[in-house]
Amino acid sequence: MTAPNQPDRLPTYFVSHGGGPWPWIKDLMPGDMGKLEKSLQDIPRELGVTPRAILAVSGHWEESEFTVQTNPHPPMLYDYGGFPDFTYRIQYPAPGAPDVAARVGQLLDEAGIPTRYDAQRGYDHGVFAPFFVMYPDADVPILQLSLRSGYDPAAHLAAGRALAPLRDEGVLIVGSGFSYHNLRNFGPRAAHDSKAFGDWLTEAVVEVSPQERTQRLLRWDTAPSARAAHPAEDHLVPLMVAVGAAEDEAGVRIYHEPDFMGSVDSSSYRFGALPGRAGARA
Repeated sequence: MTAPNQPDRLPTYFVSHGGGPWPWIKDLMPGDMGKLEKSLQDIPRELGVTPRAILAVSGHWEESEFTVQTNPHPPMLYDYGGFPDFTYRIQYPAPGAPDVAARVGQLLDEAGIPTRYDAQRGYDHGVFAPFFVMYPDADVPILQLSLRSGYDPAAHLAAGRALAPLRDEGVLIVGSGFSYHNLRNFGPRAAHDSKAFGDWLTEAVVEVSPQERTQRLLRWDTAPSARAAHPAEDHLVPLMVAVGAAEDEAGVRIYHEPDFMGSVDSSSYRFGALPGRAGARA
C-alpha cells in the first residue's frame, strides 16, 4: 500500500505518447500536434522539481518477465516504419540509470515478482518521442521497464505497487502508451470507439474512488468498445503500473483531445499530488 502523500513525493503519470517520431515531423503529421506537445511540456513545469531519474514503462517493450534496462548509455531503437530517412538518425542521448535499475530489481524481487535485466536495450519511440518534448536537453536519466507478456492487469498493478517507494526517492514513474490504440481503425471510424472507451477510462481512473478504480481496471475489457479501442492492450497496460504505484491516491486528467489526428479521443493522466501539494488533486 502507498503511504499518505508526502510533500516531496512525486506523482505518477500515464501519457498518450503520439505516433512514431512525431516531434521531429510535426508538419507531416495529420492534424495539429500542438495540444499533445503542450501537455507534455507542462509536466516538468507542474512538477516544479527535476527528477533524479525517470522509470518509463513503454507499450513498445514486452518480455516474458518484467525486464529492467541497465544500459548506462542506451542507444536508439527505431521501432517504426515508413517515415523520412532522417528520423532513423534521431538521437536522444539521455543517460541510463543503472543504480536505479538495481533498485527496481530489488523492489520487484522483494515483492516476489520475477525480474530480468537487459544491458543492451535501447530507447524505443514510446520513450524518446515524449521525453524529447518533456526534457529536450536529454539531461534526466531514463531507464525502461518492460511489460510482461500476457498483459495481465493484476500483474502490472502489482509491479506498480512494488515500485511505489521510488516516488520518495526522486524517481518519476511514467507509463507511456495511448488511451486508444487500434492502428487498423485510425481515422474517421475511430471516433465512436475511442470516445466510448475514453469516456469510460476517464470515469474509471478519475471519477471513482481509488479502490473502485483498481477493480474497474482489472475488468477493463468489459468496458464499452474496449476491444475496438485496444485489440491488444500493450498501449493500455502501462497505465496499470502508474496506477499501482499510486493506488490509494486520486487521479486527474491532464490532457484531453477529442479529435487527435482528426478523429481519435486521446487522454493522459496524473496520479497523486504534485510535490509540496499533499492532498491536492491538481
